[in-house]
Amino acid sequence: MPARRYATLDVFTDTALAGNPLAVVLDAEGLDDAAMQAIAGEFNLSETVFVLPPAEARHRARLRIFTPTQELAFAGHPTVGTAVLLALGDRRAEVADAVAFGLEEQVGVVPCVVEAGEGRGRARFRLPRLPESWGEEPDATGLAVALGLSPSEIGFARHRPSRYSAGTPFHLVPVQGLDALARARTSAEALNQALGPKAKVFLYTGETGEAGHSFRARMFAPGAGIAEDPATGGAVAAFAGALMQFEPLGSGTHDLTIAQGFEMGRPSEIALQLTIEDGALRAAEIGGSAVLVSEGALHL
Repeated sequence: MPARRYATLDVFTDTALAGNPLAVVLDAEGLDDAAMQAIAGEFNLSETVFVLPPAEARHRARLRIFTPTQELAFAGHPTVGTAVLLALGDRRAEVADAVAFGLEEQVGVVPCVVEAGEGRGRARFRLPRLPESWGEEPDATGLAVALGLSPSEIGFARHRPSRYSAGTPFHLVPVQGLDALARARTSAEALNQALGPKAKVFLYTGETGEAGHSFRARMFAPGAGIAEDPATGGAVAAFAGALMQFEPLGSGTHDLTIAQGFEMGRPSEIALQLTIEDGALRAAEIGGSAVLVSEGALHL
């Protein structure tokens, strides 16, 4: 029976047992779709990554990303965590501490830059696809009912509910403040009724409670097997579209930090950089730290 190496990391944090846990199966050749989905269900984390040889030799690897119930075309914390893990392996092979490479995902090639240290590192990647609106804004009253909030708590300043995708579609829901964010509750049934099956909902507020944070957020996707996610880079990538719609951002480079997972006891920090020219989003990057937590083998 072949042994397949795997590792787990905590992502969007520089502290073990915080951030968003990730499983990465390094020897995924020969696994079919059903086996990958079953292994992701066995790990039962928000995402599990399977590393395969790249289609083009100039890229570092090809990734497939699964939640416990479905495959994703793109996700942020799997990209950051896997980039750090691969760079740590390269570092052991005496490659320079800072490395750049492309990761092939279903959404396209994701360019990454990684600084690796002892059992940890920091990665950033440029979005291969800029966020696009994928539908009319959700009904605020229906959202409030699904989230256990009052309609008056949906929205703040210029922000209204919106729908954006940078590879994975999200419903983006602004709420009045930290109190509303903390009280939000939902279920697969409630979201299914309000938004349709397997809806992914990213709640955010401009009230952060801590210096250095630009927004505070939570993400629910119970229909996809994720009751709540501690840190969601794919949602932050989509959130860049909402920022362009609702924030008065001028030309130049804008650096923001989105805090997530605090209500779960898994504090996470996601770096978002926007490059704007003549009122249009020209590029966006997601970045964060990751810590190696465990290594082992699957006997499959």
